[in-house]
Amino acid sequence: MAAARRNVSVGLGLAGVLCAILGVCLLLVGPVIVKEQVVKNVRIDPNSISFSMWKDVPVPFYMSVHFFEVLNPKEVLQGAKPVLNERGPFVYREFRYKTNITFHDNDTVSFLEYRKLFFQPHLSNGSEEEYIIVPNILMMGAAVMVENLPTFVKLLLSGALAGLKQEAFMNLTVGEIMWGYEDPLIDAINAIVPGLIPFKGKFGLFMEFNNSDSGLFTVNTGMKNISRVHIVDSWNGLKKVNYWRSNECNMINGTAGEMWPPFMSPTSLEFYSPDACRSMTLVYERSGKFKGVPTYRFVAPKTLFANGTDYPPNEGFCPCMQSGILNVSTCRLNAPMFISHPHFYNADPALVNAVEGLHPSKDQHALFLDVHPMTGIPMNCSIKLQLNLYIKQVSGIIQTGKIKPVVLPLLWFAESGSIEGSVLKQFYTNLVLIPSVLNYLQYIFLGLSVPLIISAAVLMATSQDHKITESLRLEGTSGSNLVHPPCSSRVT
Repeated sequence: MAAARRNVSVGLGLAGVLCAILGVCLLLVGPVIVKEQVVKNVRIDPNSISFSMWKDVPVPFYMSVHFFEVLNPKEVLQGAKPVLNERGPFVYREFRYKTNITFHDNDTVSFLEYRKLFFQPHLSNGSEEEYIIVPNILMMGAAVMVENLPTFVKLLLSGALAGLKQEAFMNLTVGEIMWGYEDPLIDAINAIVPGLIPFKGKFGLFMEFNNSDSGLFTVNTGMKNISRVHIVDSWNGLKKVNYWRSNECNMINGTAGEMWPPFMSPTSLEFYSPDACRSMTLVYERSGKFKGVPTYRFVAPKTLFANGTDYPPNEGFCPCMQSGILNVSTCRLNAPMFISHPHFYNADPALVNAVEGLHPSKDQHALFLDVHPMTGIPMNCSIKLQLNLYIKQVSGIIQTGKIKPVVLPLLWFAESGSIEGSVLKQFYTNLVLIPSVLNYLQYIFLGLSVPLIISAAVLMATSQDHKITESLRLEGTSGSNLVHPPCSSRVT
């Protein structure tokens, strides 16, 4: 019986020690294994799990476009406040894919990323054949652009506009606004002011957006230094752009906006946006989960589009107007174009009050990125921007009437997508579930080792006590069975 107890206690002790060893090994080695797997699978390497996701974005991506229709164009020409009505959304399925992928010896890779958009009638509130009254972007933009030219040039342009029957507002279909319409004004403007509009034929706001690339990006692969993976090395061969007035504003910082280096901290992230012609910084808002995957949410700070007065580091993006809008004329053919958050969210209230029909809301108009911090891969995102045109009365050009200066919203769009289906399952299994299992196992083994070792010690102590007790009992039994000699007295 004692021998059996000893055997059990030895077995429990060995099991406890083994669990402790396994727990300590997982505690020390587990994070290393997880880190190696993350590094192996997120770098830009044809053998990594994320490479195919990086090369051809496999998740459903949609662009939703909302137009602002001007309800009182005649009154605006007489100086009234524009009254706007939001139309849409008009939804497009967006496909992204990379071509010309070229790996270099300095741990970088170059590529061109193309976008193709396909209209989705079943997801849209309206068709591309619907008409919307919008500003005559070419005419109103050209008017502001020539404002400081000699009067005779402006009169000449005004005469050409009259001959072409151009007016301040146009009634166009959604398809024409998006993908272009024939306008003789383009050739007329170029004849009067050569080079003012460096294109011919059609004009559309998204003409160059569809089936076109966003420039030649060269980014780090992370093969030698994982903390640099996806960080932009150059864009179109440039280390910095020359659109802005300061070196800091011209810097190309962060990634190309698709993925970020792994093991992120809850601070901020940066990316270069060719559409905005600048680098942008988003800040950490909160931690959360997307379909079971831990995420950090990053949002735009209020200072993103602040003017130089309210936020001095943005002085290089000026000339500025109110806070909340970015003047992109220097990278948009000098046209008086501004970008902002939709409905002038987070902007100077004067911009909202200058028109009627805007209702800024964080839930509807704030952009966000939900990123898995361990891998730097976005799980869910919605990037929202608004395109605005600065219009006003320009002396010498009668078509501008008595329009009061106003930053007029044209449209806003949201590019949204999230990982789902088989891609999400593979991602969750390899980069969330397995690391979590390893993490839990280390504590399970360590937790088991304690009761096993204690049980072994208790059994060993009990066995020892039993042995001593049994030994004493046996000694007592032996003593009672001894034969003593009879007492005798000696007679003297």
